Amino acid sequence: MVQAKRRQYSAAYKQRILVEADQCSDPGEIGALLRREGLYSSHLARWRQMRAAGELQGLSPQPRGRKGDPQATELAQLRRENERLKQRLEQAELIIDVQKKLSQMLGLTLPPQPDDGNT
Repeated sequence: MVQAKRRQYSAAYKQRILVEADQCSDPGEIGALLRREGLYSSHLARWRQMRAAGELQGLSPQPRGRKGDPQATELAQLRRENERLKQRLEQAELIIDVQKKLSQMLGLTLPPQPDDGNT
């Protein structure tokens, strides 16, 4: 037995149907709109409630499934930051090397760098 797939409506479609329903003035016009679009009155009622409550995100389909793992998100962010800092360190070391070579070419002596214990 094949089960029917649940229909999902975009926010733009819902807004368009609500505008059309609001413009209906004659008796039976809303029923004709619903039949033409293949909708139920409960759809219209629910979408009107969402619009009245200001739930604009409620008019668009919500992502389904599990939420992302916060640790994995943090790990990815830390890896990006680590990569960015490595690139900055590489650039700083390049600038220092250029300064050393320039000072040697000009015959300038640089003050000795203090040993920070990392090397």
